[in-house]
Amino acid sequence: MSAPSLTNFIIKRPWLKRWMTPLAKWYADAAGYRKLGLRADDLIPEENETVLLALKRLPPKEAYDRMFRLRRAFQVLGIRAVGYWCTANASSQCSLAHQLLPKDQQTKPEDDYPYLSPIIQEIEAGSKERDDLEAMVVNKKKAK
Repeated sequence: MSAPSLTNFIIKRPWLKRWMTPLAKWYADAAGYRKLGLRADDLIPEENETVLLALKRLPPKEAYDRMFRLRRAFQVLGIRAVGYWCTANASSQCSLAHQLLPKDQQTKPEDDYPYLSPIIQEIEAGSKERDDLEAMVVNKKKAK
């Protein structure tokens, strides 16, 4: 699930971090997910078993908040629950279609912290450890 990251490389070099920080902030703002009230971890696809397990391990409040953010974003975009785009004659569910949230409801940069990624990394580390233990070969010492 986790892709290679240059984060540690960049953080260890202060000059590179100073150069990349404004670029990263601009990119996160230009991506537009915050204007829909989403966090970065809300964009992680749920098609992976690791992600599904991480979603099951989320605290109930965090899982509820995630579903609320996703449903609100779908309503803002004008997407019905069944996945079809709204038409001009659609129900009131699509009344906010193709508009962004007001500024006070948009996700602020300080509120956009990872909540799912640490759980995914924990699951991947546990899976790697389990695979290493299963692949381990035990050699018995011969008695003299």
